[in-house]
Amino acid sequence: MSKLLRCVLALSAVYILSGCNAPKSHLNKFNQFFEAADFEQAREFAEKKIRHKDTPRSEDVLWSLQIGSIDRVEKNYAQSTDMFDACEEMMTHFDTENSGIGHTVGAVAVNENIVPYTGQVYDGVMVNTYKALNFMATGQYDLARVEFNRALDRQRRAKETFNKEIQKQKDEISNDKNSENVQKSIDNPDLKQKLEEVYPSLYNFSVYPDFVNPFATYMAGLFFLIEGDYSKSVDLLKESAGMMPENTMILQDLDVVNQVLSGGDAIEPTVWVIFENGLGPVKEEFRIDLPLFIFTEDVRYVGIALPKLVFRQAASPYLEIQSGSTTAKTQLVADLDRVIQTEFEKDFKGILTRAIISTTAKATAQYVLEQDSNTSWVAVAMAVYNLATTAADVRIWTALPKDIQTARLPMPENGSLTISGPTLAPIQVEIIDCNYAIVYVRMIGTSHQPSIEIMTF
Repeated sequence: MSKLLRCVLALSAVYILSGCNAPKSHLNKFNQFFEAADFEQAREFAEKKIRHKDTPRSEDVLWSLQIGSIDRVEKNYAQSTDMFDACEEMMTHFDTENSGIGHTVGAVAVNENIVPYTGQVYDGVMVNTYKALNFMATGQYDLARVEFNRALDRQRRAKETFNKEIQKQKDEISNDKNSENVQKSIDNPDLKQKLEEVYPSLYNFSVYPDFVNPFATYMAGLFFLIEGDYSKSVDLLKESAGMMPENTMILQDLDVVNQVLSGGDAIEPTVWVIFENGLGPVKEEFRIDLPLFIFTEDVRYVGIALPKLVFRQAASPYLEIQSGSTTAKTQLVADLDRVIQTEFEKDFKGILTRAIISTTAKATAQYVLEQDSNTSWVAVAMAVYNLATTAADVRIWTALPKDIQTARLPMPENGSLTISGPTLAPIQVEIIDCNYAIVYVRMIGTSHQPSIEIMTF
């Protein structure tokens, strides 16, 4: 057996034995625990996936995000903030330290699962927003202000980052030795038709503005309202109202801030209910036959694996809040499914391009070996390796909510609120004497009670 054949067979065996798509099975297991609100098991499972090396590896960012979410749901604010701090440090490392050359080579030779998970734009925005909420819950308002400003700055810088990614994709194609064949495959109308058949919802949705998360914008506006920084609050609430024009709660917030800025009375004592609803999307793998052009004009069809978003159920369509004789229903402030899909749609061309580059490189190597009768067995081994390493990257922060809603009511005189919903039995909430309060409800599903935190100001 030749040295090359032994090498290819060894690589195939290692990849098959290690699990063709280990991140997928790991996320499925974590999701089972989290969906059941078994946070102890979910945390224990996630902690085992973090390598705790001097530099971040593999899925360290992803599992740190999951643990930060668990700690936040359980009101372990300091631990949650520490974990999100670690996420930020790792994201910064990947942004500034890595050249990406080794990662690109690995992705071409194997698949994108071999490349570390470096975080999405919305990951970073939610990390800073959650840190701000943790600081609000512990009365550290100066630090909350810093984190909201960081979240807003991430959104402003995101478009520039994305433009760099587009240029990187172009460079990857132009620098690839099979660039002409890769471009032919990308431009082939047969590929576009197959994608539309298998994944019709890829482009069929209503997008948010580039990389803007309405929740981060609204919560920052609400924070600055409570802090009395009305000039900053009004701009953020205007932006929020522009994205969610049907949300009358945001319009009321904007109206009272405008009244104060116009010389009106101070804002009356108010309670806001923030409702994190259900669970955000997961990614699943789908496969299509890709038309490849290798050395000749003849088309060779080779299977490639790509990710698609699969959306999960809401916990409740809304919550109903009763304060004395006043009743209000929560209204949508941010559809996280749309936030994630907006970014995924922008990323998809790059994902597709890298998959085509990888598949073309492997198929070309196999084609060359097939032409030489002395290497026919190596060609067979290469085919096995190609099959074993064809897997989509389905890594995604799965502890995020499906959507986030808000309601506002006058502060109850007796400090008592009742929260209920179509899938939630009434829950009594008591608020201590204060000017303003935020009641934050995290409802993952219908089989267990929601997590409720109360912030008073």
